[in-house]
Amino acid sequence: MANANGNGPHGGHGAPSTAAEVSADLLARHERTGDMFWRVVAVLGILFVLGIIGFVMRMMDGFSDKAVWGYYAAMFAFILTTAQAAPMAAIAPRIAKAHWRRPFSRAAELWSLVGLFNLLLFIPMLWLLPSLEDGRRTLWFFHPGEVPAYSPHIWATLALLGLVAVGVALVWVSALPDLALIRDGGSGWRQRLAGRLAGRWIGTSEQWNMQYHRIGILGAFYFMMLVFVHFMITVDFAIALVPGWIDALYPATHAANALQAGAATMVLTMFVLRQWGGYKEYFTLDQFWGLGKLMFALSLLWFWFWFSSFIILWYGKKPSEQAVLQLIMVGPYLPAFYAAFILSFVVPLFTMIWNPLRKSIWGPTTIAVSVLAGAFFDRVRVFVSAYTVPGIGDSHVDKHAMELDVVKALPANIPDAADIFIIVGAIAGSLLVFMLATRVFPVVNVWEQRELLLYRFHKPFFRTEVQILGKRD
Repeated sequence: MANANGNGPHGGHGAPSTAAEVSADLLARHERTGDMFWRVVAVLGILFVLGIIGFVMRMMDGFSDKAVWGYYAAMFAFILTTAQAAPMAAIAPRIAKAHWRRPFSRAAELWSLVGLFNLLLFIPMLWLLPSLEDGRRTLWFFHPGEVPAYSPHIWATLALLGLVAVGVALVWVSALPDLALIRDGGSGWRQRLAGRLAGRWIGTSEQWNMQYHRIGILGAFYFMMLVFVHFMITVDFAIALVPGWIDALYPATHAANALQAGAATMVLTMFVLRQWGGYKEYFTLDQFWGLGKLMFALSLLWFWFWFSSFIILWYGKKPSEQAVLQLIMVGPYLPAFYAAFILSFVVPLFTMIWNPLRKSIWGPTTIAVSVLAGAFFDRVRVFVSAYTVPGIGDSHVDKHAMELDVVKALPANIPDAADIFIIVGAIAGSLLVFMLATRVFPVVNVWEQRELLLYRFHKPFFRTEVQILGKRD
């Protein structure tokens, strides 16, 4: 349906030109499931089983030694940083009423369903976190008998549950018109499931107005909950485990890095759907260019947040602050820091300043791979290092300070077979959830593509023809 230049629905001549053609085209693509899809699902399933094997191997070690669970915690944080942050790539441009985000808005929202999988990964981490009765460092004001000793566990769980619930609600509300289309014109199990999910949606003016408002409210709540969850996780599952690590900015740093990784996740998702998913007409240069500019800006923000935290610890030069820098940056995890710094900041900055590279499809995709790799190494250096610190009550460790020689004696935690299985299984599990979700919800938002036809028309301008795009309000 695309022309030879690959022009799509946002600016091409080979895209469906009527609402009926858009619906028929996207629903037909949604119904069609090729052999390649199921082969990929099978491979991901096998890799996920390897992850389960790695988890069982870790369970055999018990929860007494939290150091062996460092890579497990890092993968939980990595999924939170990438998959669960990907919906922001659709939420933020939607607030700005940008039309170029329409083709990938549904794919971005579907990544929030991976939160259900990450919620399961979070459960073992609750057993690894000491209670407040153990005398560990915490931001919580704890007085025995006044607040529960497991307050961090309770509030972190509730925050993560809230993020997942809002993400699921966002997908469902956004997909209601598409589910009604499948209910009325589909077949088989998809039609039956869509009928249950669509409910009484018939497309009245009242329903459309309610949907627009609900999507906006849920998007705002998702952003707020995402930042709050990053705050809860970084404070209690990383900073509080390292005596002497006092950094009020790092929770915001963790959340800002997630915005960059979320944009990179969507660029890579679009590339896969374009190359192998059959959606070349919908994921065009506009979408890659738009997200590429966001990644470029967020790479500058990555450096600002990192340097703002680094300069406080480096300039203060308290013994405990020097020990923290030795642990997470210049000591045993220096290679991981170098990798994160180069892949998350240097590579995006000094490549995407070139407009021909940024205004392309392969350019942002290559940079997205670099950003995701950098995010992985950054989570490894923070969480794996934090989990290797001896617990409260062990020798040579004070809950408010940590000696430099204690850190220098800590070797880098090199991943073993169980850790590698967990890393591979966590990534495979996330991809598996996303791919299966695309069989239930159309991966390209049908009603938003139909709506775009109402706001777009071409008008003669001197010797050429330009595209005019309107705004809803």
